[in-house]
Amino acid sequence: MAIMSPTADGSASPPVVVPLASARTQRHRELAELFRREHRSLVRLAALLVDDVGAAEEIVQDAFVALDRSWGEVRERGRVDAYMRSIVLNGARARMRRRVVERKHQPAPARSAPGADEAVLRSAEAAEVLAAVRTLPHRQREVIVLRYWSDLPLTGIADELDISVGSVKTHLHRATAAVAARLEGTR
Repeated sequence: MAIMSPTADGSASPPVVVPLASARTQRHRELAELFRREHRSLVRLAALLVDDVGAAEEIVQDAFVALDRSWGEVRERGRVDAYMRSIVLNGARARMRRRVVERKHQPAPARSAPGADEAVLRSAEAAEVLAAVRTLPHRQREVIVLRYWSDLPLTGIADELDISVGSVKTHLHRATAAVAARLEGTR
């Protein structure tokens, strides 16, 4: 790397060749100073965007690596702070886009298998409900079975039993009240 320095009379002296290691050392000094000066504020900026301090620190670290790689392309050294903020913002945006895509394609959580006692409890509850339904008068039993076991709408039940929709509603109301009262009495 050649550096021109003026002489005492103002004319340019012959170029002084600075070893590449020295230029690299200068770059590292400038990066270290930038790190000391801006690291905390850049991490805070990224953390506000990605809502995760660990991810924010990674984004800022990646930004410093990117700046180190592209140091020769930075034209205005006075705008390095703004350039770093831009790199951090782009990194945070990329992280958020990845997060959205990951969530979109994330498999549904595995449902746990029911416990051994759950099937027994369900069958016991079902037996209680069936016993309560068997005590209902014939028409109420028909209406409740067609509604909840066959999942027919009220008009379908009315057509099936050849009664009015109002009668279906009345029988259904009485049947559910009787079953509920019976189940409450057994508990």
